[in-house]
Amino acid sequence: MHSVTQASLALASQHYENFPVASALLPMRLRKPIGLIYSFARQADDFADEGDLAPEQRLALLDGFRQEMNRIRDGQTPQTAFFMTLAQMIAEHHLPLEPFYDLLDAFSQDVVKTRYENFGEVMEYCRRSANPIGRLLLHLYGEATPRNIGYSDAICAALQIINFLQDVEIDYRKDRIYFPQDEMRKFRITEAQIARSDASGTWSTFMQFEIERARKLLQAGAPLGLALP
Repeated sequence: MHSVTQASLALASQHYENFPVASALLPMRLRKPIGLIYSFARQADDFADEGDLAPEQRLALLDGFRQEMNRIRDGQTPQTAFFMTLAQMIAEHHLPLEPFYDLLDAFSQDVVKTRYENFGEVMEYCRRSANPIGRLLLHLYGEATPRNIGYSDAICAALQIINFLQDVEIDYRKDRIYFPQDEMRKFRITEAQIARSDASGTWSTFMQFEIERARKLLQAGAPLGLALP
């Protein structure tokens, strides 16, 4: 089990996402649990994104993770060492399983859904792709109150939106656009413009609109910094 947690921490150190894995600011007792959570999310995200797999192959890999979570839920022994270690950590810290399932649903959605009609759809995606991480961290800290969860959800959604703004070209190469389609029409932003990396016209105004919304979400979640010990 020790080798699994060490591998999870090593994996975490190789990526740049807004995820505070193995940070010196984290309590020592939480570094390994957070590393395991990160490894779960990283592996599942790679199933949805990496390589040249067909969509049905990606979904099958994600379903394999889902089946392992079902075994944990049903009190059965998982079939892989990673999920055995994850199950032990979940039990030790009394973590809810819903955030893990939500993450898998979000990664599966990435395989089959590439456009979002409005901001409500984007936020629903954030609810499953980003918010679960914050909720799991709050449970690890023993601070998962309804108020703190609301703050955390706002912060996590903002960070996800910021990632969308950073990765416009990367996402487009995967045939994904996370900007709301109705807002693109409002600001006269076209897919052809994104394909050309063309920041002329109303692009700057559009970006300011998106950035301001992310800023407001961060502000809405800011009280979490004072709520936690």
